[in-house]
Amino acid sequence: MAGKKVASDYDGRIRRAEYLGSVHPFAREVLSFYKHIAEFQKGLYVRMAGGGKQRGAGATGKSGAPLRDDLKTDSLLPFFKDFLELVAAKGPAALADSARQLSVGEPKSLTTVLQDYWNTSGRDDNPNAAFDQFLPRAFLQPYAEYLSAGPAVAEASGAPSLCPYCGARPVVGVLRQEGDGGKRLLLCSFCLREWEFRRILCATCGEETEKKLPVYVAEQFPYLRVDACDTCRFYLRTVDLTKDGNAVPLVDDIAAIPLSLWAEEHGYSRAQANL
Repeated sequence: MAGKKVASDYDGRIRRAEYLGSVHPFAREVLSFYKHIAEFQKGLYVRMAGGGKQRGAGATGKSGAPLRDDLKTDSLLPFFKDFLELVAAKGPAALADSARQLSVGEPKSLTTVLQDYWNTSGRDDNPNAAFDQFLPRAFLQPYAEYLSAGPAVAEASGAPSLCPYCGARPVVGVLRQEGDGGKRLLLCSFCLREWEFRRILCATCGEETEKKLPVYVAEQFPYLRVDACDTCRFYLRTVDLTKDGNAVPLVDDIAAIPLSLWAEEHGYSRAQANL
């Protein structure tokens, strides 16, 4: 059942990318490329879900994060070659060139690329590394999502700023309807699980003084906002599903280019970039 649900989630992401690309011309190119990536990711996920027993997220590995010890590179390498061919054919010039260069590597070097990213994915605060990490991240993400699609794990007390499933930083915040208000959750940048988080609190440094946590909303996206922090100078985008229940946080975040420009112009960075 979990496999069918996540495959359906990919269909929703693809449809949302098509819709947003049709109404926001400035985001059409990046969303078109994302659609190709999501279609590949869905196919990889379906292969894994149909290939054997799924590992539940409740089993914790030696690293202390449930997913970090479960990378099976031997079975993934053939698909990585296919993924690199896709990016070389459909990606923007710089990424396409990077994919072509990587695709001629020996299996051992490709294994190292995947293993190195798997061990550290989503744990750094270096937004400049996003380009170098794109290929292993986009390829491994459905595998991480597959591994995390089991039973819930016990979350740490307080307000954990790292994913309790894989230890990665969040990529976006989500407000979901709860009672008369909204409940804040964080969406993992790697395995894409959600976990609860306090409303007025920086997800990067823990700042909780409201006047140090400015918010920005762009006219084109009234249901999206930038939650910035004047202490650490990082920001997290938040998707308010109480204002637009059709939004798909992972995809709408990609389309929100005006919010990224505002944040960069004001000196804020993302702790974890979206694909």
